[in-house]
Amino acid sequence: MKHQRLNKQSWVDRGLAALVLKGPTALAAEPLARDLGTTKGSFYWHFKDVPDFQSAVVKHWQGQAFAKILTALEDTGGAEQRLRRFGKEILNDSHDPAMRAWARSDKAVAKAIAQVDTERLTYLTNLLRHLGIKNDDFAQSLLAALVGLPAVTTKTAAAKSFETMVDLVLALK
Repeated sequence: MKHQRLNKQSWVDRGLAALVLKGPTALAAEPLARDLGTTKGSFYWHFKDVPDFQSAVVKHWQGQAFAKILTALEDTGGAEQRLRRFGKEILNDSHDPAMRAWARSDKAVAKAIAQVDTERLTYLTNLLRHLGIKNDDFAQSLLAALVGLPAVTTKTAAAKSFETMVDLVLALK
């Protein structure tokens, strides 16, 4: 039986999936190799050690998060539609809550999340200013909702709650 050749990205993708399903303890060579049906040798071919791998996982997630912000910046349409789409994008990212859970025990992950959140907050603040809302606390509240809703409700309910919050913010302008 011929095995598919794994590359660095295969490992990182599997790492993100394992993080979502099992938490940060799953980000180790042996369990990931077992999941991929290969040996630890393949892991160490691509990564110096487990911390090197974990760093690659964080950088990949952060790169994806920044790319979504850039995509949102290029988005056309009204500010309200862009705000709603941006919120849905964050709420649909299953990696985000897993990364935040990991950040509670890892300073490097917490730093990456803080950098992403800073950019997200800047984007939300600018969108709200386009809508005539100058109080930055509203942007902070929207970001807090996007971060917290997945922890307390289902994906569908989180999306509905975010929509309601946007409606409320827009009604206050």
